[in-house]
Amino acid sequence: MTTEAFATGPAAAPTPNAPPKMQGEKVCVFYGDKQALFDVDLKIEPFSVTSLIGPSGCGKSTFLRSLNRMNDTIDGCRVAGRISLDDDDIYDPSIDVVELRARVGMVFQKPNPFPKSIYENVAYGPRIHGIARNKADMDEIVHSSLRRAGLWNEVKDRLTEPGTGLSGGQQQRLCIARAIATRPEVLLMDEPCSALDPIATAVIEELIDELRENFTIVIVTHSMQQAARVSQKTAFFHLGKLIEEGRTEDIFTNPRNKQTQDYITGRIG
Repeated sequence: MTTEAFATGPAAAPTPNAPPKMQGEKVCVFYGDKQALFDVDLKIEPFSVTSLIGPSGCGKSTFLRSLNRMNDTIDGCRVAGRISLDDDDIYDPSIDVVELRARVGMVFQKPNPFPKSIYENVAYGPRIHGIARNKADMDEIVHSSLRRAGLWNEVKDRLTEPGTGLSGGQQQRLCIARAIATRPEVLLMDEPCSALDPIATAVIEELIDELRENFTIVIVTHSMQQAARVSQKTAFFHLGKLIEEGRTEDIFTNPRNKQTQDYITGRIG
C-alpha cells in the first residue's frame, strides 16, 4: 500500500493565530507501575477534526480518555503533565468534573445506551444540565439530534421504545445523538464506527464533517482511510509515544518520520 492510496477530504481553512481548544503538554499516564503514555505534546485545534491513529495498545485511547478525565474512573491510574481546555488546567482540583464532561462529551467504541426509552436517552443530558426551557425545546433537541445522527427515520415512530432494543449500529448512533444533545464544545469519539455497516459509517462521517463547523472533534480510529476522509489533523502514536502529528494530508502523503511511513504503508501495525 502506498501513501497515495489515502484520499484526504477537504482541509479546513486555518484560523490565523487561533489558540488551541485543548492542549496536552508533557502528558504521561500510568496504570499502577506501568507507564502507558510518555511526554505527549499535542494541540487540539478548534472547529476541526483531529484523528489519533496507531496500532492497538499504542496509547491513543488512553490519551483520548485523559481529555475528559475518564481515566479518573480507573483504579491506580495517574496522569502527569498538563491538559488544558481554553487554557484552563482540567486536572486542577477546582475543576468540576461533571461540568468538564458536559463540555467535553464522549462516544465510546461499544454502544452503551441507558435502559430508558429512545427519547429519554437523548433527553437525559439536556435535562440534567437544564438546556431545554420547556417540552417543545426538548422535543426539538431530541428530534434534531436523532436526525444529525442519521437515526431519525428509523426511530421516529418508536421514541417510547427502549434504546436497548435497537441493533448495535443503531445503538451507537443513539449514543452519538445523546452526546450531540448536550451541545458539548469538544466531542471525543473512540472508534465510533466500529459497530456500523458501511452505509451507516458514511452517515456518521458526513455528520462528523458537519459537526466540526460548531464543535471541536477528536476521533480515535483504526481505519487510516477514515482518518484521511474526516480529519484535518492526524497524530500517530506508537508504544505510548506521539511519533508525529500534522496536517492529515501531509501525514498520509509526506510523513516526516520513518515509523509513520512504515505504519501507513502496512509495514508495522
